[in-house]
Amino acid sequence: MAYSTIKYDVSENILTLTLSRPDKLNAFTGEMMMEMVDAFDRADADDDIRAIIVTGEGRAFCAGADLSAGAKTFDYEKRADRPDKQGNPVQDDGSINWSHEAVRDGGGLLTLRIYECLKPVIAAINGPAVGIGVTMQLAMDIRMASETAKFGFVFARRGIVPEACSSWFLPRIVGIAKALEWTYTGRVFDAKEALAGGLVTSLHAPDDLLPAARALAREIADNTSAVSVALTRQMLWRNAATDHPMEAHKIDSRAIYARGRTEDAKEGVVSFLEKRPAKYPNKVSKDMPSFFPWWPKRDYK
Repeated sequence: MAYSTIKYDVSENILTLTLSRPDKLNAFTGEMMMEMVDAFDRADADDDIRAIIVTGEGRAFCAGADLSAGAKTFDYEKRADRPDKQGNPVQDDGSINWSHEAVRDGGGLLTLRIYECLKPVIAAINGPAVGIGVTMQLAMDIRMASETAKFGFVFARRGIVPEACSSWFLPRIVGIAKALEWTYTGRVFDAKEALAGGLVTSLHAPDDLLPAARALAREIADNTSAVSVALTRQMLWRNAATDHPMEAHKIDSRAIYARGRTEDAKEGVVSFLEKRPAKYPNKVSKDMPSFFPWWPKRDYK
């Protein structure tokens, strides 16, 4: 598939997704959302892809939602570019069907897709990341930033609220107090504050950012089992939200039992003993354990 708003580049088992509207500071649109979702679908289906890097073209990562529609930017009913096939959530009596597909937030559709991803996702934040530009990163696993990057949860300053499931992700990453401070004030802050607050894990000179992200992706791709990483990603994200460690123990136990019977586990031990690089044969597309997925599908109701 040819994309209009992103670039999809695979090199040496690493996919780099680049937000590509540089003349608009990579401002987020409905088309970009759909293309990003499709790109993650493609990546999950491709066993040759071992890690994903998301970055922006030009001087910004993503400046937030495209505001070119002016005052009706966030008024879905008045937007000509919203998909007609979804219909109208406003009912004959004027009440709103809150479970209607047309009510759904596009940023949330993207972060939910990233949450389901079976490959590790690294954000390489090369410049300003505001609004959806920062909330889309929260479903990614590791955030690395340029020293020139800026961040802003600016929603209250636009008369709206945090979106893209960020009210779920952000407190889990930075803690409730910092999450509330950043979303209450809506101020834009620099990369040093993002690092101190735990939003990003490392800062880099602008020219060093992508090489550092690729080095981390390379470390994953060269040394680990793809199936083990896919399981680990879902185990950590999902078990962090359970109400008792017993729930984690159930999944840990099943995953260890299932993985211990595989050729990957044999190769992992033998290669270690023989002091050579491992060559893991199992594939995410066909070798996930029979209990996967262990969670019920969540519908929008």
